Amino acid sequence: MIQLNKNMESYFNKITNTIKGITDENFVGIYIHGSLAMGGFNPDQSDVDLLVIVKNSLDIPTQCELAKFLLANSNYPYPIEISFLTQSQLKNWTHPSPYEFHYSEGWRQVFETELLTGQYEAINVEHKVDPDLAAHLSILNHRGICWEGPMIDDVFPVIPSTHYLSSILADYQDCLKNVEADPVYCVLNLIRVYWYVKEGIISSKLEAGEYGLTSFPQEYKETIRKVVESYQGNRIGAFQNEELKSVRDYIQGEIERSII
Repeated sequence: MIQLNKNMESYFNKITNTIKGITDENFVGIYIHGSLAMGGFNPDQSDVDLLVIVKNSLDIPTQCELAKFLLANSNYPYPIEISFLTQSQLKNWTHPSPYEFHYSEGWRQVFETELLTGQYEAINVEHKVDPDLAAHLSILNHRGICWEGPMIDDVFPVIPSTHYLSSILADYQDCLKNVEADPVYCVLNLIRVYWYVKEGIISSKLEAGEYGLTSFPQEYKETIRKVVESYQGNRIGAFQNEELKSVRDYIQGEIERSII
C-alpha cells in the first residue's frame, strides 16, 4: 500500500474529521482510490479521489453542509472528487450504482448556485445514479486505501468485470471525441481501457502511459512519451491533431476487434 507523507496525512485527517463532524453517527468509513492510491498522483494535476460510506441516507441540510465544506476546501490545495454511498447501496449493488451525494470541481458552479437560491437539484434526496462508481469501486478493491473505518473487503462488494468494463467504456467514448481538446487525459485513459481489454489490468493513468511506451508500436511512442511527460508536469510543445488522431484510431481499432 502507498505510504503518505506527513502533510498528506494531516490533509486527510482534516477532511475526515470534518466529514465525521457533519455526518455524525451516520459515518462508517472513508477510503482513498484513484491516482493517489495507485502511486500516480501528480500534485499539480491530479484529483484527490474519495469514497465515504454512511449508514443511512443523507438529508438535504447534511448535503448542504458537505457542499459548503467541499466548496471551501476543494482546490486548496487539491481538487476533490468524492462520493457518499450508504451501506444498503453497497449491499444491494446495481450498475449504474445509486449514491447519496457527489462533489467534484465540475459541479462547483451548480452547487454554489443551489446554496444561494435554495433551489436544489444536485443537492436532493431523489434517486441518483453514477455509472463511474463501478470503476471507482473496482479500483478501490484492487488498490485502495482504507483511511478510517472497516477494512475494504468488509465493506465493498466485488464488482463484476462486466460492470467495470461498462463503466470505463463510457469514459472511453468521451475520450474518442475529445482527444484533440484534452490530449493528456484522453490518451492516457484510452490506453488504460486498451490495457484492461487486452490483459485485464486495472491501472492508473501514469501506469497506462508507461505501458504504452513499452508495448505500443514504435510509431505511436513519441506521442505517448509527450503525453506522459506532460502528465508528470514537464512542459511540452503543442500536440499535433494528426498524431493524436493516429493514436486514437489505433486504440479504437484494437479495442473494437477485442470486444466485438
